Amino acid sequence: MSLRHKAVPRILAIDPSTRGFGFVVLEGATNLIDWGVKATRKDKNERGLIKVGALLRLYRPDVIVAERHSGKGSRRCHRVAQLIAAMEALAKRDGVRFRRFSRGDIRKVFASFNATTKHEIAHAIARRLPELAPHLPRYRKPWMSEDYRMAIFDAASLALTFLYSRSSSGR
Repeated sequence: MSLRHKAVPRILAIDPSTRGFGFVVLEGATNLIDWGVKATRKDKNERGLIKVGALLRLYRPDVIVAERHSGKGSRRCHRVAQLIAAMEALAKRDGVRFRRFSRGDIRKVFASFNATTKHEIAHAIARRLPELAPHLPRYRKPWMSEDYRMAIFDAASLALTFLYSRSSSGR
């Protein structure tokens, strides 16, 4: 028996990275169910898709949210584009809605929180979802690699962008 309130969607947001993918599961704008990074080493797309399928079965989301890799500001490689397309096919097969947002869409939403850079957006997310604050990466210098935990915050930004676009469209 499920105790979920159906007016509040359960969102699985996924952000593929070079090491695997970051994810968050949200119910509404402030109820963080789970988050983390799933690592993949070999056959990244195949293994990543298996892990996404496991998250689908475990959390039974109403919608999956990912980046629109063809959107303005996106610098996704061909492999990640293929993974996102495969995730969309998996979601459709399981009857789960799939939404995509560009980096520009995310920046528009977080501009209302005075956050435009990835680091500022991550801080805005940590204020809204305090469970994530201990995982907030340090400020990245230009010569540093991006911290693997940033994929969690990128996934959270996608989930919150979905919620904001849903509420602002009057649904």
